[in-house]
Amino acid sequence: MLRQEGKRRWFLVWYILPALVVYTAFMLVPIINSMRLSFFSGDGLIPNEFVGFDNYIKLFAEYPFNERFWNAFFNNIKFFVMVTLYQNILGFLMAVLLTRGLRFSAFLRKLSFIPTTLSVLVVGFLFSMIFNPVWGVFDQILRVLGLESLIRPWLGDRLTALPIVSMVVSWQFFGESIIFYTAGIDAIDDEMLEAARIDGAGFFSEIWHIILPSILPVVGIVTILIFVGDFTQFDIIYAMSTSMGNPGYSTDIFGSLFYRTAFSSPERGGWGMGMGAAVATIMFVFVFVGVGLFLIFFNRRRSKLS
Repeated sequence: MLRQEGKRRWFLVWYILPALVVYTAFMLVPIINSMRLSFFSGDGLIPNEFVGFDNYIKLFAEYPFNERFWNAFFNNIKFFVMVTLYQNILGFLMAVLLTRGLRFSAFLRKLSFIPTTLSVLVVGFLFSMIFNPVWGVFDQILRVLGLESLIRPWLGDRLTALPIVSMVVSWQFFGESIIFYTAGIDAIDDEMLEAARIDGAGFFSEIWHIILPSILPVVGIVTILIFVGDFTQFDIIYAMSTSMGNPGYSTDIFGSLFYRTAFSSPERGGWGMGMGAAVATIMFVFVFVGVGLFLIFFNRRRSKLS
């Protein structure tokens, strides 16, 4: 018995060893090296002048570094909130409808996932054309509908640029939310739903008292995935607003700030690889802490409901 248990343990060790080696080489080592570089300054890709916590002090307290950093931070918070609302609410409602036995529900599930298979850069370029103030299809539709008063340079207005980018991201990954929520709803015991209907529960009562509590872990998974994706997002900003986060840094988030800081020339907002590593380290810490807090919150909610 003990011999079989020992073999099983060694089997598990050898089973996870390849993944552990790959993860260590391509994830853990670069993260640790980035943290190390954040304490250095200098020109080039490998800064060699040790400055301690000076890069972090600049980011948090020294102009203009702190202005750009806090602007990206609050933009990222707003970006995350908007994408979370779009994807969670609309994805959940669509999932509820698709699990009601609609005639084309299977086809609609597949159709909703198609945008997720597209390149983010392609999607960003496509919607940049759609919202172009000169020949964009969206403004043409508003003209046809007699809503000329609403026409504006959507990606050139500080008030609308970030919400538009958020909607584009939500549209592309809308299918992921639908898949998670439909899987969660399909796993609910049919007898429980049938008993609620017999007791007179309406559509919204069924959603609020049975479906939502039952799929709360799924809500947590979707929210955490959105959180990690949004706080490491770069390519959609680059495709739709350039690495400068135009207009006027109103769409600048951590991903674009890191890229500009580490790889751009000083004339285009570059601060050096050391400062870029400091931004990346702060991103990592924020994502790590944020995921931990979300896990604690959703686990406690799940415990109260169970």
